[in-house]
Amino acid sequence: MAKVSAKDIIESLKEMSMLEIKDLIEAIEKEFGVSAAAPVAVAAAPAAGAAAPSEVTVTLKNVGGNKVAVIKVVREITGLGLMEAKALVDNAPSKIKENVKLADAEAMKKQFADAGATVEW
Repeated sequence: MAKVSAKDIIESLKEMSMLEIKDLIEAIEKEFGVSAAAPVAVAAAPAAGAAAPSEVTVTLKNVGGNKVAVIKVVREITGLGLMEAKALVDNAPSKIKENVKLADAEAMKKQFADAGATVEW
C-alpha cells in the first residue's frame, strides 16, 4: 500500500462534506482510542479565563443574502426536510441544533458563514 501524505489527506478532506468529516473523526477516535475534542477544550479554557462549555446550542441569527444556500446547510446539519428547514430559516433567529460539542459547533459556524449566514451560541 502506498504511503499517503498529509497533503493528500488534506486535499481529500476539502472534497468531503462536514457530516462526512464528522463521521471520519468518530471512526478515527474509535480506531485509535483518542478524542479530538479534548485538546480543543483544553486549549480554549485558558484563553477564556474560565472553563468553556462543552456543549452549546447553535442558533441561526441572520440568514444573509443567500437563503437557498442557508436552507441547504440547515438540511445537511439537521437532516430535516425541505419545508422544515425553510421554516427554520424563515423564522430566524431560531435554534438549529442543541447540545452540540464545541468543535462541531465551530464547524457548523463555518458552514453557515460560507453560505452567508450568521450563527451564535
